[in-house]
Amino acid sequence: MAHREVALMLQGSKAKLRMVIVVIISLCIGIAALYGLLKPVSNGCIMTYMYPTYIPISSMGSAKYALYLYHEGWKKIDYKEHLKKLNGVPVLFIPGNGGSYKQVRSLAAESDRAYQGGPLERTFYQEAFLTTEEGGADMDLACFQLPSQYNYRLDWFAVDLEGEHSAMDGRILEEHTEYVVYAIHRILDQYKESHDAREREGAAVSGNLPKSVILVGHSMGGFVARAAASHPSLRKSAVETILTLSTPHQSPPVALQPSLGHYFTQINEEWREGYQVQTTQAGRFVSDPPLSHIVVISISGGYYDYQVRSKLESLDGIVPPTHGFMISSTGMKNVWLSMEHQAILWCNQLVVQVSHTVLSLINSRTGQPFSDTRKRLAIFTRMLHSGLPQSFNWKMQPQLFPRLTVSTENANNAAGSQACPLSNCPTYWTDDALERDLYIQTTTVTVLAMDGRRRWLDIQKLGSNGKSHFIFVTNLAPCSGVRLHLWPEKGKSTSDLPASRRVLEVTSKMVLIPSGPAPRQIEPGSQTEQAPPSAVLMLGPDDMHGFRFLTISVAPRPTISGRPPPATSMAVGQFFNPEEGQKEYSPQWMLLSAYSHKEMFLKEDHPLAFNLSFAISLGLLPVTLSLETAGCGIKKSGLPDEDGEHLDNSKIHVLISTMPPLNSEHENVMLLVDPHCSYKISFSVSVTAAASRFLLLYGPQMVALSVAVLFFSLTRQAYEWDSNLVIPSLLAAVEFNLRMPFPFLLLAIVPILASFFLSLLKSQPSPPMTSFITVSLLCYLFANGFIILLTLVSQLVFYLAAVVHTSIKARWQAWGRNFSFSCPRLVIKLSSIFFSLKVIRILRVNTVLITAAVAISLVCFVHPALGLFVLVLSHAFCCHNSMSSFLMASRRKEFFYDKYEANDKSQRSAPKNEGTLDQDFPPEEKPPSLPGSPKKCFGETQIEIFHHRHGLLVLHLVATLMFAPSLVAWLQRIGMRQSFPWFLDSALCIGVIFHCIFNLKPESSFLFYFPPILSLEVRPQFIYMLAGYYSYFSGLDLAPYRVFYAMAAIGFISFVSKLLQIKKTEQGDQRFRIRKHSHRH
Repeated sequence: MAHREVALMLQGSKAKLRMVIVVIISLCIGIAALYGLLKPVSNGCIMTYMYPTYIPISSMGSAKYALYLYHEGWKKIDYKEHLKKLNGVPVLFIPGNGGSYKQVRSLAAESDRAYQGGPLERTFYQEAFLTTEEGGADMDLACFQLPSQYNYRLDWFAVDLEGEHSAMDGRILEEHTEYVVYAIHRILDQYKESHDAREREGAAVSGNLPKSVILVGHSMGGFVARAAASHPSLRKSAVETILTLSTPHQSPPVALQPSLGHYFTQINEEWREGYQVQTTQAGRFVSDPPLSHIVVISISGGYYDYQVRSKLESLDGIVPPTHGFMISSTGMKNVWLSMEHQAILWCNQLVVQVSHTVLSLINSRTGQPFSDTRKRLAIFTRMLHSGLPQSFNWKMQPQLFPRLTVSTENANNAAGSQACPLSNCPTYWTDDALERDLYIQTTTVTVLAMDGRRRWLDIQKLGSNGKSHFIFVTNLAPCSGVRLHLWPEKGKSTSDLPASRRVLEVTSKMVLIPSGPAPRQIEPGSQTEQAPPSAVLMLGPDDMHGFRFLTISVAPRPTISGRPPPATSMAVGQFFNPEEGQKEYSPQWMLLSAYSHKEMFLKEDHPLAFNLSFAISLGLLPVTLSLETAGCGIKKSGLPDEDGEHLDNSKIHVLISTMPPLNSEHENVMLLVDPHCSYKISFSVSVTAAASRFLLLYGPQMVALSVAVLFFSLTRQAYEWDSNLVIPSLLAAVEFNLRMPFPFLLLAIVPILASFFLSLLKSQPSPPMTSFITVSLLCYLFANGFIILLTLVSQLVFYLAAVVHTSIKARWQAWGRNFSFSCPRLVIKLSSIFFSLKVIRILRVNTVLITAAVAISLVCFVHPALGLFVLVLSHAFCCHNSMSSFLMASRRKEFFYDKYEANDKSQRSAPKNEGTLDQDFPPEEKPPSLPGSPKKCFGETQIEIFHHRHGLLVLHLVATLMFAPSLVAWLQRIGMRQSFPWFLDSALCIGVIFHCIFNLKPESSFLFYFPPILSLEVRPQFIYMLAGYYSYFSGLDLAPYRVFYAMAAIGFISFVSKLLQIKKTEQGDQRFRIRKHSHRH
């Protein structure tokens, strides 16, 4: 007996320990994430300034929305006269969730400055080009030139959507879409009105009327733009270009409302079908794809955008690569910054680049955007993408940069070239201005001044011993500062060689890279500042095949080159072996660096380029890399002794070049460091930043998994009841489901593995199995911790309320017995009269029906959250009564046990089917017992009812909270013209209400019986188990709104089961009798 008690004690301690560990994990993640989110972040953006004026456009499309035209300038203008002169290219800005039409001011102001100042200065860096998959195989398209001047300005319009929260309610999103369609038509009509007004006044009329409007949307405004472009009421070809900023395309950022998720799914499905050729059922051609003329570009804010995750901003599976792409602001040319959700609208670096990009879309001959989708996509690619490769992993991808194409007169005959041939530099300076040549003897070459010399590197000699790759890093501008050529054997006439082996200039193969501000030099005798590297060039074995020499020509003094040099000129080139610079970091190494900094030492003569491969995406686990220079000096300059004597030990600075976060697990970072210096590199992971990223990335998944945890707990409760055992508390059910190996493996691991293998069968891209299981388990544990905390808090509230209630009731009764005051008697008399009223009696008898009627009415005609809140109040009232009854019964039980404790042992242990305790409880609280079932006292029955209703309360409370964002948006619109809730939301919530009213007590749980199928009985625990698995899969798909489908299904099953139960009971079928547990008094 003692051993059994010890075992039970240990089992109870293990159960408590499991829950404590889960709660601690959840609290740590939550607190660290909250700290990381509240911590200010410096994004490096420059503020944009403007002189805004907003001109209202008369419209009849809506009583609450409005349309405005932006004008830049501080002088007052006449609105009507300004509208008459309207002749630019229309661009419509659509604000996002809670946004204002005034947010257009930064983009509009910079567009006006760009129009007046002209295009950006031309550089000779390698530009991005369309891949074959994107339709870039056409040579004419690859060589397409950007405009040299802007002939037409942009007219920026903006819709005023009253700052409504479109990310929280599907109805609002639909209304915004309809108004944007109207605004597009109104803008096009306004141009015709302005044109006609000028004609009537005899003013000069030039240009064609616009046929389409460019849409620019921020946040949810970008999705509204796509929804408007596919709207059936939109005029044909009225929208051809859509640019979105921090817009969720895959699913809502807060995907909790079913109608909102359904609307996203509907629009995305329309877009998938819109890019398919229309055919008949017989396969005959009907028309081209309806959306084939639309190009969509999605710009994300990167990892600092906490509101919309980059994964949601992807266009994969919605827009084909021939008609759009997604780019992160960290990878945008001339931007290279991550920024917050709102900062993307005013960050000057990004706004300037976007303004010039949109202006470049205008055809100078027609005054309209290019009609060819490939040209528009090529412009977006060249203006937004940098020439950096998508991956720095040169071991797996040797050809990181575009293949070289010989630039000769016969270049058109080069076979297989898909990119535009490399062009020669313009004549900034000639070879005659160069001083005598230098011959480099080492694998590393260094340039510390614009000395006007040409350096010769022997590819055959220096590129041996596996060092077959060449990299060149510099802060000198291509063409004006430095030029690079590939040469055949020296002394041979280039005219006698084939085109592929003549002198080839590769200067324009230099790629622009992000460069930070010039750091201050603190060494004595050094120059004041040194500009960091701004370009990199990389040549592979295939690029240098057939050539013998590589020359680096540095411009002479500024008076000859015509361009001022940097404060300190710098260039470093090196032949290297890629494997020497390859560094891989495992997940364990990255996680351990969160507790202690990891260090790496680089001695002098190390590789110039390092490829750092991280096993976990830096968007999820941000790594802080810091470098400290241990020593620096050029021991081997690669020059003859007489030419190297005048060089000092000038320090050449470091560049860290990272690619934008990719939606993949592995991420590569390129680190460029001076090979003449030694460094101490330290790595560290910010726990708070990692927690905040984790919570933001997988928050929706945790919501759905919380519902799955509740369904699994209800499964346990239903199983215990069906087995004629005591119904466990919700807390005990959650704890039981965490036990290893079962049922934890069945409930937590099996759904993860099933989801992973299903994605493989569907040929969908899936993350590595280890990381997928790890992240999913962490989310599941966090969901368990949240439910445990919610259960503890709610249970404590009910207990305290019951204690207060029973104490007041006991004191009131004692007061009424001991004192003959008239006040208590009067109160009792008045309450008796009140409860004897016919209306009150009807309400008390039909509480369930009235509750259902009120909840359904609110769900259908007001808002679903209010109807679900009525259910929560109903559960709370029942839980309070059950807990109060349990406490009162416990007190009475203790009283009678104390009164009869002198009786003998046999009398106390005898079964009490009749006795004094029966007189203290009403006979209606004695349900009929089943033969052979254990008898339970009144208090035990009440606590079972509490446990049952408490589980339903927490489930429906979570459902109500999921509609809370939509309720906030609904409250904001009070006083405006309201519309009924979506049918989908109302129907699903009615199913949730059915689940409540038909499962008020444990014995009323549903039971399905299928005689044709081997007399199969479907128990409630089986239905709850299926609902839990479905909710689990919904969470793994980042679609938490689907859990309402499971809740509603259970409700409608309960409804049908209740009807069958009534029908079969009337027919005398005993299988459908109400099953109750007996209790003793």
